[in-house]
Amino acid sequence: MLIAFFDNEDVVYHEFVPAGQTVNGPLHVQVLKRLRETIRRKRPTKWQGGWSLLHYNAPSHTYIVVQIWVAEKNILLLHQPPYSPDLSPSDFWLFPKIKMGLKGNCFDTVEDIKTNATAELRKIPQQDFHRCFQQWQERWSKCVCRRILL
Repeated sequence: MLIAFFDNEDVVYHEFVPAGQTVNGPLHVQVLKRLRETIRRKRPTKWQGGWSLLHYNAPSHTYIVVQIWVAEKNILLLHQPPYSPDLSPSDFWLFPKIKMGLKGNCFDTVEDIKTNATAELRKIPQQDFHRCFQQWQERWSKCVCRRILL
């Protein structure tokens, strides 16, 4: 399984969960620690100015250990309504984009899949990330205008 964090510039951090590994709260905290360190290195202005994290209601995100760690680190969480993949940039944009790049290929090993998926991530131009967040804002606006989320 691929875990990816991105902003309007590019993929900030990604990693693959080892086969058979359960994605639970403690694992998610470890991933968030690595993300946080990567942001500190790759995005020093965002690190100093504060950054936010869009979290949907995956079970690994709702563990109390995750909530406590995020609160202790003063990370602003943007919550997504449950069962709303149309409001998740990963679901409506990033993962379909990766899948399209891999479609029609046969891979011999899991490592081949990881290598090719990572290559697809790196191929995405910056303007596509920017457009993704514009689409995300438009989707939220439509929901608010229609009072779906109110």
